[in-house]
Amino acid sequence: MRTIVLIIIVVLAVLFAILNRHALMFGHTLNLGFATYQNVPLGLILLLTALVLALVFYFWAGVAGLRAQADSARLLRDMEALRVNLDSQESSRFAQLQSYIDQRFNALGSGAATAGHAELDTLNARIDALQRDMNVQLAQIDDYLKRRLG
Repeated sequence: MRTIVLIIIVVLAVLFAILNRHALMFGHTLNLGFATYQNVPLGLILLLTALVLALVFYFWAGVAGLRAQADSARLLRDMEALRVNLDSQESSRFAQLQSYIDQRFNALGSGAATAGHAELDTLNARIDALQRDMNVQLAQIDDYLKRRLG
């Protein structure tokens, strides 16, 4: 965009210089304070000075744009490094959380296994007691039948 504007300014200045070449080339007395010059084309000097200033401004704006792009690129690199750092911290937190959950499940599993073993032992003891009771009752029925039948 700046290049297009610069080209338009230069084309308009050249067109102005061509249309007014007699006025631009008309000789004037130029006094610089320490020297005086006779028959100097003052209009041409002013026009060329304006074009040089336009070029200086153009290049100055280009350098400022490049600096802004360099700052943006540095900021993007810093943000990318920060994102990578945060991702690694997040993955380490997930790993810690996973190990904590695994420990808890193992603790609960071993606790459940211990509770399951205790419950299983209780059930086995009850079954054994019922079996003994049933054996006693069967023995009593057998004795009863043997006494009755002979």
